[in-house]
Amino acid sequence: MILEAVILNIKPGLEDNFESAFKKASSIISSSKGYLSHELHRCIEAQDKYLLLVKWETLEDHTVGFRGSAEYQEWKNLLHHFYEPFPTVEHFEEIELA
Repeated sequence: MILEAVILNIKPGLEDNFESAFKKASSIISSSKGYLSHELHRCIEAQDKYLLLVKWETLEDHTVGFRGSAEYQEWKNLLHHFYEPFPTVEHFEEIELA
């Protein structure tokens, strides 16, 4: 399992519009091959900042499968105009602690 983590800084004043658009976009990502789950969290200290966490089966399911799909274009059209600046996407693998 791979965890995608992204800090999303939204243009001030567009937070409600972003959240509405994200609800629509959620069905796009959740239908992608290799998708496991996702969460969106709003920052308490900065109301225009969000944390997006997406779990994928493999890195390629996100970077090749989803990003290379026609559905990703729809995702971009719904969401990318809200970002300022454009976010950095990072991927993480879990460390076994026991």
